[in-house]
Amino acid sequence: MVRAAVLPAVGAPLEITDIELPEPGPGQVSVRLAAAGVCHSDLSLSNGTMRLPVPAVLGHEGAGTVLAVGEGVTHVAAGDPVVLNWAPSCGECFHCGIGEVWLCADALKGAGNIHARTADGTELHPGLNVAAFAQETVVAANCVLPAPAGIPLDDAALLGCAVLTGYGAVHHCARVREGESVVVLGIGGVGLAVLQSARLAGASQVIAVDVSPEKEELARRAGATDYVVASDTTPRAVRRLTGGRGADVAVECVGRPATIRGAWESTRRGGRATVVGIGGKDQVVSFNALEIFHWGRSLTGCVYGNSDPARDLPVLAEHIRAGRFDLSMMVTERITLDGIPAAFDTMVAGRGGRALVVFPDAAA
Repeated sequence: MVRAAVLPAVGAPLEITDIELPEPGPGQVSVRLAAAGVCHSDLSLSNGTMRLPVPAVLGHEGAGTVLAVGEGVTHVAAGDPVVLNWAPSCGECFHCGIGEVWLCADALKGAGNIHARTADGTELHPGLNVAAFAQETVVAANCVLPAPAGIPLDDAALLGCAVLTGYGAVHHCARVREGESVVVLGIGGVGLAVLQSARLAGASQVIAVDVSPEKEELARRAGATDYVVASDTTPRAVRRLTGGRGADVAVECVGRPATIRGAWESTRRGGRATVVGIGGKDQVVSFNALEIFHWGRSLTGCVYGNSDPARDLPVLAEHIRAGRFDLSMMVTERITLDGIPAAFDTMVAGRGGRALVVFPDAAA
């Protein structure tokens, strides 16, 4: 039996309880978790914004050490450090065939599987394939990637979602060019990764926007040159900071109609707005036909940073080892499994960066 954070039903409180995991079968890997990041997507699963089978073990941003592998697994072995990949590509669908692996039709197919059982026999699903809010997990082999050398495993957990998403949003989706101005709306875990990535891309001006004035110091450490406290006049403030034109690029990391609209309005004529945040299907963003023509802006969705983890992790690792990207500064709270509900409350309140669940004696 291992301890895990279980979502018994949509909208229900998380339960920290014992679960029973099977031994890894053919094509599976057993992993002992070192750390797991508390991501807004986990909150979206718990409140029903994203719908996947429940009851489930949540958590999708994690890293750990391989305990055992099932038949046919050859790319990792017992004792190997690994990063969990919550959205593995099947390699066979239309999108995988054209290189858009982040849109794989079967990426979340594993969420429908039976992952584990509680002590009373209740069957549990893996919330986003990997069930990282647990001391141990058993996942499909394509859900683990060798962890980059020279990076502590607890920090490496952030690579599994926040960093890949933020880096990809800048480099693959928005395609920020050297000398451009970038505004980032929402300075949580992903927003902090976006700020650092914009700096890596050579942005000349990086404007951070958040509802919390207390996040300014953190944002500036991540690379922000300017800070704006979010309000109805955010686009006007951004234009004032950018010579009256607006930013070349906006990256929205909140997923609310007001901030999506604000990102759009904060860009210059011909600018580019990228939406990373996940909103609900009942939340509507409106544009009139004339403004679409007049402003000539683009508005683009972004899934997992349009990233290919196998391609992007080695690149990110080089930046981290060279000191150009700081994982540890993104973590504003280190907690145990019991601290996850409070971490959800902190996210809802708009405080802090990334909360990291650290499993004692597991980090290496």
